[in-house]
Order: sequence, then C-alpha cells, then structure tokens
Amino acid sequence: MKALELFAGAGGLALGISQAGFGHLGVVEWDKDACDSMRENARRGHKHLKTWPILQEDVKRIGFASFGEDIDLLAGGVPCQPWSMGGKHRGQTDDRNLFPEMVRAVRETRPKAVLVENVKGLLRQSFAAYFEYITLYLAHPDVAQKPSEDWHQHLRRLEQHHTSGYKSDLEYNVTFRLLNAADYGVPQKRERVFIVAFRSDLQSEWSFPEATHSAQALSHSKWLSKEYWERHKVPMRSRSQLQERERLRLTKADLFSVNRKPWVTVRDALMDLPEPLVRGHRDWPNHVLMPGARSYVGHTGSPVDEPAKTLKAGDHGVPGGENTLASADGNVRYFSVRESARLQTFPDDYIFPGSWTESMRQLGNAVPVGLSEILARRIRKHILIHNAKAEKQNLPRGRKAV
Repeated sequence: MKALELFAGAGGLALGISQAGFGHLGVVEWDKDACDSMRENARRGHKHLKTWPILQEDVKRIGFASFGEDIDLLAGGVPCQPWSMGGKHRGQTDDRNLFPEMVRAVRETRPKAVLVENVKGLLRQSFAAYFEYITLYLAHPDVAQKPSEDWHQHLRRLEQHHTSGYKSDLEYNVTFRLLNAADYGVPQKRERVFIVAFRSDLQSEWSFPEATHSAQALSHSKWLSKEYWERHKVPMRSRSQLQERERLRLTKADLFSVNRKPWVTVRDALMDLPEPLVRGHRDWPNHVLMPGARSYVGHTGSPVDEPAKTLKAGDHGVPGGENTLASADGNVRYFSVRESARLQTFPDDYIFPGSWTESMRQLGNAVPVGLSEILARRIRKHILIHNAKAEKQNLPRGRKAV
C-alpha cells in the first residue's frame, strides 16, 4: 500500500505508518535538521527509512499531482504552533497554519484515506469555527477556496454545499477524536487530536480503536496485585509519599474494574537502560546526561512510576522543568535523547545525529511511533476490506463497491 507523508518532522508518524505495512511515495519536511535525522537513519540502512524518498521542501511549492492518484493514505502532523497551548495562539492568522495545504494535497492526490495529527489546543472554543472549517474542507476538498474569499466566506460556502445534498466527485467522511497516547501503551501522557477521513466511495465504517491500557489497571497492579513493584523489585520503603497519596485516593471500583493493561510507566520504558552519563555510553547512542535541569511551580518533572508528562519541544530550547525525570526526593534531571526516544516509542536503532537541544525539539514535536502504527494498521485494514470487495466485483480499486 502506498502512503504520502507531509510535515514529517523527524519521522515518528511516517515510521509508524511504515511499520503498519505502507510504503512511502514521498516523505516531505522543510526543516533541514529533521531531514538530516531521517537521512542519517536511511544512510545507516534502517529497515524502513532506507526506502523513503525524503524531500526537503516547502509544501506550498509542491505540485502534489506529480505523485499520482494511486495513494492509499495521505498523512501529516500539520504544524501545531498556531494552536499550541504554549504558543502565541494566532490560530488561522498564523503564517504557519498549513491546513489549507493539507487539503490541497487531498484534492490533488485523491487518497483513499487521510490521517492528520495536531495538538489538543486545536479543540479550544476560540478555534471552534475554524475547526469546523477544517473538517468541512476535508469532507469537500473539491470546493476550493476562491482567491477573493477569506476563510469565513469559504466556510459559509462549504456549509451551504454540505447541507444542499449535492454530491461532488470527491468527498470524504471525516471523524476526529482526542486521544491520550498512554491509553494505547505509550509511556507518556500525550493528548493529541487525530482526524481520520475516508473517501466516500470506500463506504468505510470507521471507528477509532478502543484504548488498550488504563490508569486503573496500573493502580491495580501497584496496590492490589503488587505485581508492578515485584516485577521491578522495588522495596516498600522506596515508594514515595506521592505514590501513597495515589493509593489512598483509589476507590474499590478503581481497583476491581480492570479490563485493560496497565499504563506503561517511565520505569517500564527505561528499565534496561543504564543511567545516562555526561560522557555518554558507547553501547547506547544519544544516551548523554545534560546538566542544568531544575523544577519550579507547575514544572516538576515526570514521576518514575507513571507515564511521563508530555514531552515538549519549546520555542527557545528545551523548556526548563519539562522533559525531566523526578526522583522521590524532588530532584530532577533531564531525560537523555535516548530516554526521550523511548518515551516516544522510537526504536533503539533510530539515531538523532543533531545537538541535544535540536534532538529534543524533534522528539517534542514527534508523533509517538507506537500510536501511529496502531492507527495506521486500522486504516490499512479498512482499505483492504474495500479492495477485496472491489476485486470480487471486478471493479477498479478506486471505484465504488456496492
């Protein structure tokens, strides 16, 4: 199956999609440092990246029709800075708002499915009208914005088209959901909006995959079965007051209503890694200790026995107090690049060749590889169902099977 990736960053979303069984026709990213990371892994012969056509280019300058109309999945983590809770909140007025370019790519390539990722801030009430605009534009990409229109005027025209009942040649069924990566086995509490669209002729009955992990199951493994502590050989005396307060907050319902796997914790993710050293480790690339971490109010680091707090990129280097590991005595240290890659579920053979600050920026912006793969596998399954129906009826795969 064929995929095209836009706004690829260091390749987290694209790698998950590759692991799900898609081959990339192109992986597009304008940032040189992020492209250098992908190129270095390709040069090292990484199983997936060695076949990627990595294109360092501004999407505004790409004619997507050159990729053809035989694309199964168009995906991208559209730049999040306009919508980020920590940004300047300029939203649709920000020059970095590239949602219209994503829709243009849909219009020019006509993919069977679309997968878009962005920050939780996109769902804020102040952006509600623009979010409606995004989803309607994805649903009707052929209803292009006119040069004379601003987005408000275009939204009104999209609403009129959507409610008219008129069916154009290219339409998509669009759905979205706010997902917490920890609920899918990622060792990080990372909430992100995912938009999934299927071309209407596929008649796909899509739904987001059910969560597989939960906080309640983690609490059960800590405080009822004690399996968590026993597996990690943690003595009773080492459990912090914070963990004791967690135990006291639990209800019997929390402890006994367990039908999922436990959240994956920082300790789970890093248990086989040695402590990072200032001089690094020969056997563990990118596993270098950076001094200078500090905590302050609201930024106290990630407890070792919970999924990590959301890794952040920061506009001006690594944010102070963020991307840190908190010990029981309240001291913090920065996660190494290798540890951060583990928390974003990058494989250990994925190397970040840039500086520590640049590597942490790329990781803070990345989509967790594991969650990407889960979503891509479900999308792939639905496309395969359509293809099988089309072949049974001797139809071209792009035609409707009824």
